[in-house]
Amino acid sequence: MRKALITGASSGIGRDIARLLASRGWEVILVARRADKLMSLKKELGKNAKCIRCDVSHEPECRKLYDVLKNDNIEMLVNCAGFGLCGEFTELSLDSELKMIDTNIKAVHILTKLFLRDFKKKNNGYILNVASIAGFFSGPLMATYYATKNYVVSLTGAIYEELQRSHSNVKISALCPGPVDTEFNDVAHVKFSAEPLDSKTVAQEAIDGLLQGKLYIIPSSKMKCLKLVKRLLPDKTITHFCYTFQKKKK
Repeated sequence: MRKALITGASSGIGRDIARLLASRGWEVILVARRADKLMSLKKELGKNAKCIRCDVSHEPECRKLYDVLKNDNIEMLVNCAGFGLCGEFTELSLDSELKMIDTNIKAVHILTKLFLRDFKKKNNGYILNVASIAGFFSGPLMATYYATKNYVVSLTGAIYEELQRSHSNVKISALCPGPVDTEFNDVAHVKFSAEPLDSKTVAQEAIDGLLQGKLYIIPSSKMKCLKLVKRLLPDKTITHFCYTFQKKKK
């Protein structure tokens, strides 16, 4: 049975990706901090699911996660764990922002590198890094969050090109949605300023896009247009627009 490792599997997009893959016959290894939610999802998915409680914001736990699973013939890695914070850069908690960086960047970097090495040796495997449409912009009032997603988008694009150049069968994609109906906004203390997408729909487009070998998966025509607009307008104008957009969320 094909195996997929999913971080941030206790809720939102990660949970729906786990449900989708399990329904398609994959064995899913569910990873998150909240053991109760993991066990609830495992009970729902049955024998196709396995739980590992892990806080990927801690580097030793990321490395231990890989060590535990490196011989399990993992075929797909989904880096979905992440969160955001909204507010003026000078007013947000430094400790909270550093934890965000550790979760949104460092964990993605560590797990991608360690599993990609194995995938390249086998010349087979899939990596889905969950970013955001925010990854293509600067984001006043969510400066650190946007910056973390810029990192994920840039890293994934660079690895994608390296894999293409080496004619590897390994596939890597960045999922870049706009607003999605998950717990994200509750954690970030913001309100939706646009109609959110259903996380089940996003999960399906994400997995289909990954298997098809797409680099950027943007599951909304509006968000695709927004990415196009960035090419047409000056960066300062776009950043001013982002500030106005984020201000409406508070």
